[in-house]
Amino acid sequence: MTREQDLQHWLINQAATLPGMPEVLWALIGKLHGMDVPVARLACGEPTLHPETKTFGYRWEDGEGGVGTTAIGHGIERTDTYLDNPFRLILEGLETTIRRRLEGDGALDFPVLEELRDAGFTDYLVFALPSSAHRVAPLAWCTRRPGGFREDDIDLLAAILPALGLIAETHARQRLTRVLLDTYLGHDAGRQVLDGHVQLGDVATIRAVLWFCDLRGFTAMSDRLPPEFLIHVLNDYFAAMATPVQSHGGEILKFIGDAMLAIFRIGGGDDAGEVCETALSAAQMAVQDMRRLNRRRGREGKPPLDFGLALHLGDVMYGNIGASNRLDFTVIGPAVNLAARLQTLAGETDHQLVASAAFAKLCPAGSMTSIGRFPLKGIAEAQEAFVSAPAGD
Repeated sequence: MTREQDLQHWLINQAATLPGMPEVLWALIGKLHGMDVPVARLACGEPTLHPETKTFGYRWEDGEGGVGTTAIGHGIERTDTYLDNPFRLILEGLETTIRRRLEGDGALDFPVLEELRDAGFTDYLVFALPSSAHRVAPLAWCTRRPGGFREDDIDLLAAILPALGLIAETHARQRLTRVLLDTYLGHDAGRQVLDGHVQLGDVATIRAVLWFCDLRGFTAMSDRLPPEFLIHVLNDYFAAMATPVQSHGGEILKFIGDAMLAIFRIGGGDDAGEVCETALSAAQMAVQDMRRLNRRRGREGKPPLDFGLALHLGDVMYGNIGASNRLDFTVIGPAVNLAARLQTLAGETDHQLVASAAFAKLCPAGSMTSIGRFPLKGIAEAQEAFVSAPAGD
């Protein structure tokens, strides 16, 4: 079996089963060294669809014990890091293969090549990994071998591109699926869909703290502001609400106009009181974040934003609800209705944060104060409402 056949067989039958591209590339480096291919550095880019990340970069250099991963944000294409890198020629379709010999004192056309030469590398080789999705992924190899890569080594690295590209595309699609589900459904809901919970009516009863908030005066604001300014307002507001939820382990289920529904799930081994305390801490953080946002808006000559937030503890049905071919992974039940009514009550009582008795009684002693009992639309009995002292008037 030739080196090429051996490597192709390994890629298809063994490398394809590895959990991710860092593991594939690290194992590939080991195989190449075993075949006396003197690779000393690797760099690879994997484009993705993510609200914060444009590309995942993989990098290894001799002496390092594995392939590192870096998330590269949007806007990189406008920076000198991108414009002064040979990868740009691959990503923009100007080249499919690049080779630069680094030995000697001759001028090099990219600053990074001079840095590589100064670091002792002798040859630089970049390929475009093939992809059926037309999402170009550049792969660069360097060596320190005097004279650079041998021609048969270059032929070997080129020959494995189709198999390696297929593996890279498979992992990229898996990552993309996870990212899209996390982004549009939430982490737990996305994981459940990936685990096969995709049928209409596939629901379970769970216990959770419910978080329901909305932006006050949004309808009037919609009539007054141009759409592009309204979107900025919503994004600022939702950032102030979403960051505390996610940083405290909550799960955002949906955005409904100017409202947001989230849960803090209580598992079988979880202490409900601790989850309530965590949710309360997240809510207090949201209040503080909104105050900071309003101070910034004041400096910009803009009016402050006001909001209402309700917390409730109860049992809900969690899962797929909707039509046979258009599903929503969400929660329903009387507890959700009560949380929504409490959020309305927050506005009626001029409080930003209101909680139910079921939630308040599990919070630390003295952290919640009753403001009385109130009739709520659609709720059979009047409900006692509580406020958090730090978030009250």
